[in-house]
Amino acid sequence: MTIDLGLLGAHLREHEVNPAAAAQVERAGYGTLWLDASPPADLGLAEKLLDATTRLVLGTSIVNAWTADADTVAASHHRIEARHPGRFLLGVGIGHREVHAEYASPYDTLVSYLDRLAGAGVPSGRTVVAALGPRMLRLARDRVAGTIPGMTTTEHTRRARAILGPGRLLLPGHFALIEPDAGRARAIARSAPPGLALGVTNYANNLRRLGYTDDDLADAGSDRLIDDLVAHGEPATVADRLLAHRDAGADQIGVFPLGDDPIATLMGVADAVHAATAR
Repeated sequence: MTIDLGLLGAHLREHEVNPAAAAQVERAGYGTLWLDASPPADLGLAEKLLDATTRLVLGTSIVNAWTADADTVAASHHRIEARHPGRFLLGVGIGHREVHAEYASPYDTLVSYLDRLAGAGVPSGRTVVAALGPRMLRLARDRVAGTIPGMTTTEHTRRARAILGPGRLLLPGHFALIEPDAGRARAIARSAPPGLALGVTNYANNLRRLGYTDDDLADAGSDRLIDDLVAHGEPATVADRLLAHRDAGADQIGVFPLGDDPIATLMGVADAVHAATAR
């Protein structure tokens, strides 16, 4: 894998990012900007964000196997790679049964999707999959460059690295909010993902595998669960919580910003992490 993803990745949805924001993220020191929430197969916004930056890698987190035609995605990959060589990473995933009426046989569907991408010439070394459970993690290990798990904890990162082994990318995403008041931080988290996503089957099952109980998952999350899913507190505390993923085996820490101004959260987190790594 020759692509340089950097220590930090910024996770943003289409409505949260534009070319000017992408340039700001790049200046803050993020190595990758992850375009979240099932971007369309033509990946037009991804190309615009790359046009506006000079070194930033653009990743998808994730292109959805149910909604994005694999042949169209492959054509988009080749178009972007030709225009911005070495700066695009295709993240693919299976979505959630709560969203897609056609959701069935997720593992087999994702395998078929990867087969179609490979048949259209998309290199496995430029593809990662969203994997949470052991079977999907083994698929990431055996078929592509690695995985981009979301709604995870440092314990999941440790377990995922044990399954992936060395040489595969492990790029977990973690929620972050610079907010010294723990009660306020938890309230913000419960009113948005992660709190609102605890009823999603894929996420709930993964958290149960990690030892969380139905009580932890109820009412938008126990304090224990919210604190494990969200790095919150003073800047140094947030930085240390995020860097724990690196110590657990992550190649990059993806930041899901919480709060009213996601770009401002990303800027604060970047400053805190850079200060922590310079200590």
